[in-house]
Amino acid sequence: MAATSHISVKPPGGVAALARRWPLLGQRWPLVVYICGIVALYLVGIGYFGVTTQIRWPDVLTFGALMACGAVCIEATRRLGMPAGVSRDLLSAWWLPVALLLPPLYALLAPIPLQILLQMRVRQTVVYRRVFSSAAIGLAGLTAAVVFHATMGRPPRPEFSAVVPNAMSSTVPIAVAIACAALFTVVNTALIAVAAHTADPDSRWRDVLWDRESVLLDVVELCLGVIVAISCGLDLALLALALPPVVLLQRSLLHAQLQAAARTDPKTGLLNAAAWQREADTEIARARRTGDPLALLIIDIDHFKRVNDTYGHLAGDHVLVEVAGVLRSQIREYDRVGRFGGEEFVVLLPGADMTEARRVAERLRVRVGRTAVPVDDELITVTVSVGIALRTLHGDDLLDLLAAADVALYQAKSLGRDRICLPAAGTPAPRRPADRLTGLTGLTGLIGLAGTAVDGAAERPGDRQEERPGDRLDGLVIEPLAEGPVERPARLAE
Repeated sequence: MAATSHISVKPPGGVAALARRWPLLGQRWPLVVYICGIVALYLVGIGYFGVTTQIRWPDVLTFGALMACGAVCIEATRRLGMPAGVSRDLLSAWWLPVALLLPPLYALLAPIPLQILLQMRVRQTVVYRRVFSSAAIGLAGLTAAVVFHATMGRPPRPEFSAVVPNAMSSTVPIAVAIACAALFTVVNTALIAVAAHTADPDSRWRDVLWDRESVLLDVVELCLGVIVAISCGLDLALLALALPPVVLLQRSLLHAQLQAAARTDPKTGLLNAAAWQREADTEIARARRTGDPLALLIIDIDHFKRVNDTYGHLAGDHVLVEVAGVLRSQIREYDRVGRFGGEEFVVLLPGADMTEARRVAERLRVRVGRTAVPVDDELITVTVSVGIALRTLHGDDLLDLLAAADVALYQAKSLGRDRICLPAAGTPAPRRPADRLTGLTGLTGLIGLAGTAVDGAAERPGDRQEERPGDRLDGLVIEPLAEGPVERPARLAE
């Protein structure tokens, strides 16, 4: 199942001390209300079904066996760890049989022991996230249990006991079980998605709901849950045969997630510097073979230190996340965007010529400038400067393109920031031999050389003439293409 994480910013001053003790209060108030409402509904359900459900030892034994299998899965994969942020697991293979075979009370209780085990043995996180995850999974299990037992009859009717002797009569309960398993997935995903969207109202629903990989994982969970339920319904001892393949699948899933986490920047979710370099090298090699154009952008947040100094580092982190979200939402699926550290981002645009690169860079500049990040009672807005380099003009390998784009970025900063620049053709940045690194961890070496390249080639701001679309690009600087200033809710002092 999926579990989500949320970004915290500095809470309003009156509750700052309280929020440090209770991290939930540091979240947006709509999110706080939503989480409290879901947890309250969950507790009401436990109370109601706890009073109305008759406790039977066979049910307790089945519940304990399924929870023990879930605990074995967690312990067997514990040494692999768990990726930060949103993560997936196959624990629904044990929660679903509880919902299908036992009274609804057990479906509500099932997430609690496994979430406690995850918190104590795998990765500690803020408690409200574990509580909310338990509530979301429990309510999804309750929904599936109520629908299944209302359709097939109340437990302990052996719905799956006729699978072997009478295949005809088993078709209906299996079909209903599959439908209820799908309902379980839909309800759980919806509850998590609403929380994620409430935490970040600017996010797109399709980003917090399903993608192709999520749907595939949900189908796998659905199949495993129904198979385990059938096995458990036939004979509890068959769980010993179902456990090993589930453990193996769980380990494979976590290994794949950890590999993906090693490629991404944990703060922004973009590619990290090493992963971006590998993918950029691949794209540049492909463009070199095919002769296709390719552009590279270096994007730097202007006066980012002022954000940290004025509002604190948590607010600065939130600004980074918002800017990364804008960049991700404004590029094509096959473009490559990464974070190189600090407030610098880099974008590779396969197939983009000069016109397309200028258009994309200007769109990113304008969209970032229009993005307001709420902190306390204020709205933080930032601007970005963008340096552009083109494969056909400024070099044929990654270091040449990075050097040229960095020269342009340096010039954009020196001319007042909040603009895009492109270096003239044939004006490469000089490099010392030590700067030819086999792996890039940032732009530190290139930035140190940018002044040398610009000092001899840059025009004075007063000498520069405005360039119109279609003019020959034999100068150093391209100004922003917007016709007027971007309206912003607020602006840091320059």
